[in-house]
Amino acid sequence: MTKTELAAALAERTGQTKVASGAAVNALVEIISEELKNGGDVRLIGFGTFATRKREARSGRNPQTGKKMKIKARTVPVFRAGSGLKEAVAGTK
Repeated sequence: MTKTELAAALAERTGQTKVASGAAVNALVEIISEELKNGGDVRLIGFGTFATRKREARSGRNPQTGKKMKIKARTVPVFRAGSGLKEAVAGTK
């Protein structure tokens, strides 16, 4: 499902216009992105948690040349599914 399809499905379920639903989806994505950028996390009970993790610097190999290279430390986004989402996907809910 693309962002446009998500906005259309949201519009259908809420009775809002596709434009308003698209703006809501975009706003949600922006809010989550800003919170993660600021070092916070977003917890949606029953759905899951958006957070960040720090990856340490490490050495690796260039798969094309086989040459050793350093991979810099960085912060990456992660998502942990909540129990409600896990149950819904598994079909037990």
